[in-house]
Amino acid sequence: MAKGKEIKTNAMRILEKNKIEFEHYTYECDEFVDGAQTADLLGLDHAIVYKTLVTVSPSKEYFVFVIGIDDELDLKAAAKSVGQKSLAMIQVKDINNVTGYIRGGCTAIGMKKQYKTTISMKAKELPLMVISGGRIGSQIKLKPEDFCRVVNGEFAEIVVG
Repeated sequence: MAKGKEIKTNAMRILEKNKIEFEHYTYECDEFVDGAQTADLLGLDHAIVYKTLVTVSPSKEYFVFVIGIDDELDLKAAAKSVGQKSLAMIQVKDINNVTGYIRGGCTAIGMKKQYKTTISMKAKELPLMVISGGRIGSQIKLKPEDFCRVVNGEFAEIVVG
């Protein structure tokens, strides 16, 4: 990141507008790296770092799920949590069109549309969690309940195991 003025993302502006406290982390990265690599680059405990996944129903409705970087989304439990019979992950090529974000920089805060967002119940137990800041090389640490409130989300059991 260039020296000087910090570049704010839409996610950061939305958090500030809603008077939500957060800490912003940046790291050098030119292309997508997975959540585990990001956590390692920043020296963060994997248990507090979360990734954003976008799914689609057979009727073409989109749903967002936020789970730990080392967790796997349970598609059956996820579908049930949003009242659907089934869900599938969206194709990587569709991420930008659906969310307004790119792979590796996708966050539930400030997507093109406000999709129904479900956060892993594991996050509810944490004092703080880390999510994408809305751009590759940007992460945000905040309280899970603040994140849930700003995305109008809910907590549910949505991970395997």
